[in-house]
Amino acid sequence: MVIDAIQLGLFANRMTAVADEMGAVLRRAAFSPNIKDRLDYSCAIFDAQGRLCAQAAHIPVHLGSMAYATASIISAFDWQPGDSVILNDPYRGGTHLPDITLVAPLFWQDQLVGFVANRAHHANVGADSPGSMPISRHIDEEGVLIPPTLIGRAGRLDQQTWRDILLQLGEREGADLVAQWSANRRGLVRLTEMLEAQGLAEFQACLQALQDYGSRLARLALRDLPRGSFHFIDYLDDDGQGRTDIRIAVRLQISEDAFIADFAGTSAQVEGNLNCPISVTAASLYYVFRCLLPAHAPTCAGLFTPVQILAPERSLVNASYPSAVAAGNVETSQRITDVLLGALRQALPDRMPAASQGTMNNLAMGANAGQGAPGWSYYETLAGGTGAHPCGPGLHAVHSHMTNTLNTPVESLEVHFPLRVRRYEIRRASGGPGTFAGGDGLTREYEILQPTRATILSERRQRGPWGAAGGEAGLPGGNWLNDRPLPAKVALHLQPGDVLRIDTPGGGGWGVVSQQTGE
Repeated sequence: MVIDAIQLGLFANRMTAVADEMGAVLRRAAFSPNIKDRLDYSCAIFDAQGRLCAQAAHIPVHLGSMAYATASIISAFDWQPGDSVILNDPYRGGTHLPDITLVAPLFWQDQLVGFVANRAHHANVGADSPGSMPISRHIDEEGVLIPPTLIGRAGRLDQQTWRDILLQLGEREGADLVAQWSANRRGLVRLTEMLEAQGLAEFQACLQALQDYGSRLARLALRDLPRGSFHFIDYLDDDGQGRTDIRIAVRLQISEDAFIADFAGTSAQVEGNLNCPISVTAASLYYVFRCLLPAHAPTCAGLFTPVQILAPERSLVNASYPSAVAAGNVETSQRITDVLLGALRQALPDRMPAASQGTMNNLAMGANAGQGAPGWSYYETLAGGTGAHPCGPGLHAVHSHMTNTLNTPVESLEVHFPLRVRRYEIRRASGGPGTFAGGDGLTREYEILQPTRATILSERRQRGPWGAAGGEAGLPGGNWLNDRPLPAKVALHLQPGDVLRIDTPGGGGWGVVSQQTGE
């Protein structure tokens, strides 16, 4: 069956709209501020072989790695209509334990046609520290690891499995898991409507045409890139366990038909939790490659046909069980993106930006229930400056690269948690100088109202985000308790009246600062 350009365009946009609607249902049905306000979730659609077919414009680190999760489990189950599988295993396509994925199959007339999936970050997955983002050395310290588990049959939850999971995670996570279940149900309804309108043969022909189109666009983009080998090195501050200056190296090899990222020379996996599963490394590479393609390119598996990863086993970017990985998903993924863009800057100096903030500034807080007070868990990432580029300055106080979330609104934070936000402002002049300045970071200051435990996992506290084309680095970030400096990674016991402040990094500048004007 021949699919013309108009058919394919309509089909691709309808598939993306289904993923968008899944996300809207998940957000509206969720209870936690982390999902409904920060938008820490992602939705996507896959074919029967587990190939990515469409995704909403959600979180890059979720979406690229979800393809690994789906492909790794489709052969493990005898799928039936109404099934649903849950997992968060970082070593089977997950990211870190708080990111829980639900996958459901799409059937048409008893034939398996594809899958819908969504991933959302839960603030409590059974770790000892509130927020389940501890300063950990072993994955068992980070919470409950859920292997691919059948949680639903014939459209109904398996009540015993459901109770067992909630017993480990906590009842408060149940409402958000139901929201994820509902999002997948909505996706199946909309895809079934498409099948009813098109018929199975045309639907499958469109799926294959979509993959073929993505592959052609990718190879056309490769033809416009310089051929050669491009190398870049950057460093993570520390792993929270005494190891500093942790090296990430990449050599990009670009040819007419391949885009290969070789991470030889990268540090071995570390004792702390910066270790990165290969699925997260792949997500970073997919994101960077996607940024080289036209805006209209459909995000599908075909788009990544030329992309290859070479990563040493048991390295920081290809960690093995039981390494701790809580910060690998949020911090190491950002530095992988930095080194990939740094390598591309050598190939495309007039297109690539300076480094953005390079961290997600993770802050987790909470308290266990006791003495008549309810327990609570809070988690958020904080925005910073983006790198300047050949066409203009960086953006102030936005989330960039592997995160695409929002800062928790002050009103929501203060309603849900015993916290008061005392300052929330742009951190002026934190962007790196240049012909175009890097974007500024932000300052967020929290007053503690009840005894609280907190964890900070942050980066770019020693080295600011690098500039490009002669531009200067942005200012590093900083963490403060009652105006005393804190390490980049730290666990705290806070008391009422304590004030915790996070200063996020500015982006790097682009271009040489004018000698005449000093601008």
